[in-house]
Amino acid sequence: MEQKTTAGPRISVIIPVFNETAIINGIVRHVRDVAEGPVEIVVADGGSGYRTLAAVADPAVIRVESLPGRGIQMNAGAKCATGDILLFLHADTLLPQNAFADIRRAVKGGAVGGAFSLSIDSPRLSLGIVSWFANWRTRLERVPYGDQAQFILTETFRDLGGFADVPIMEDVELFQRIRRRGLPISVLRATVNTSPRRWNREGVLRRTLKNWWMRVRYALGASPQELVRQYRPGGSEDEE
Repeated sequence: MEQKTTAGPRISVIIPVFNETAIINGIVRHVRDVAEGPVEIVVADGGSGYRTLAAVADPAVIRVESLPGRGIQMNAGAKCATGDILLFLHADTLLPQNAFADIRRAVKGGAVGGAFSLSIDSPRLSLGIVSWFANWRTRLERVPYGDQAQFILTETFRDLGGFADVPIMEDVELFQRIRRRGLPISVLRATVNTSPRRWNREGVLRRTLKNWWMRVRYALGASPQELVRQYRPGGSEDEE
């Protein structure tokens, strides 16, 4: 559990997982390295048998058994968190070196929430273009995606009621609510580095067009339930 120090408000890192036994200990070590000090880490597992929780080697990690669904898992993890700021981190995404200082600086500057810019861990030009457009859209709309490591003041998160109980687009929906309230959102220049595994599995063009069309349909009024039936018929969390 992170102790309050002169460094600023306490940050709790919440990692939702679904069958991530192979990478969970690596991301936990990464968070501790970046934090450069005590930090509260909460792992919320929605996988069958909670095998990822069983694989966690760090005894200080708070383990949360949850129903599946990224929003549901992140809400469950947030309930157990004691920090002043909640940082929601996907298991396949790495933080920039000064992430915690950057978040505290953004909050001190008045932001109630925000996220980092996006980088995809691949030398492929096509994925560099995907990242560029994602960052351009985020700065234009002030509505970041979950794989950009969203952060939010705990008080604001709880006042908003947390993530909506929807099967997809929970990250976008939360920050749309923040924006509608006129609350300041900070999109940091520092980049997170996320795995290309989704693009590699589906193909860059197919995955990118799927993401864009899903976002357009959501903006035009399609419900998350309708979108998940069409774009993730199996309902598997690793398809996000």
